[in-house]
Amino acid sequence: MAETVFDESERQAWAGQADAYAASFAKLCAYPVPMLLDVACVREGVRVLDVGTGTGTVAVLACGRGAEVTAVDAEPGMVARAAPAAPEADVRLAALPHLPFADDEFDATVGNFVLNHVGQPRQALTELRRVTRPGGRIAVTVWGVPAAAGQALLGGAVQAAGVTRPAHLPALAPEDDFLRTEQGLAALLGEAGLTDVVCGTLTWDHQTTPEEWWSGPAAGVATIGQIVTSQPPAVIVKIKEQFDLLCGEFAGPEGVLVLPHAALIAHGQA
Repeated sequence: MAETVFDESERQAWAGQADAYAASFAKLCAYPVPMLLDVACVREGVRVLDVGTGTGTVAVLACGRGAEVTAVDAEPGMVARAAPAAPEADVRLAALPHLPFADDEFDATVGNFVLNHVGQPRQALTELRRVTRPGGRIAVTVWGVPAAAGQALLGGAVQAAGVTRPAHLPALAPEDDFLRTEQGLAALLGEAGLTDVVCGTLTWDHQTTPEEWWSGPAAGVATIGQIVTSQPPAVIVKIKEQFDLLCGEFAGPEGVLVLPHAALIAHGQA
């Protein structure tokens, strides 16, 4: 199965971004991890695969539960950060939808926000089912649509500055996309052959600072960062001005931003 244009764009966008991600969005993405491991029934002795490990948050917590952890990521910089963070795990470079593992190799497989970054989500889930033993658990998170207010802050600043998504940043092909709702994600898992599928929504207030939150897009992290950094310097200044204005809506005590977020969490059996 050939890599899609979307996959190629994701590889380029995340190349060399491990440190910038760790300093900006990693703390946000860590919030669902304990729940993700709970619904995947990750505990002592369980053979678990962490797909799209990033800086290794899932792998670290899974090792802390006594699981036998294998973790993969498509970006070498992420692997370089995750390996020392989770020294008890087997951390490797690998990317969906082709994983270097045998059929039924794991008791549980988890993907924290990884489906947001693959060009063929159904095929990715089918691959997760292939490497998970029959009856094993598969659990994933994705960002829902519409976005929660805090999640929409950066996009709102871009829009207020009159900036649109550049043509060179591809979206998923219509035949590969899915509804980013509880029903849509549950249906996606079902289409991949999972059974006993359950999907819900997690909500939380992410606390950060304006400087930390702006550092991600300013460095080119994620799609929002690719949009920001592709603009001329004067336009980036305009986006930052709008960002500073919009931050006032989320101001907490002592300069903290309190950003409401929501994510979908789904699990099923292989």
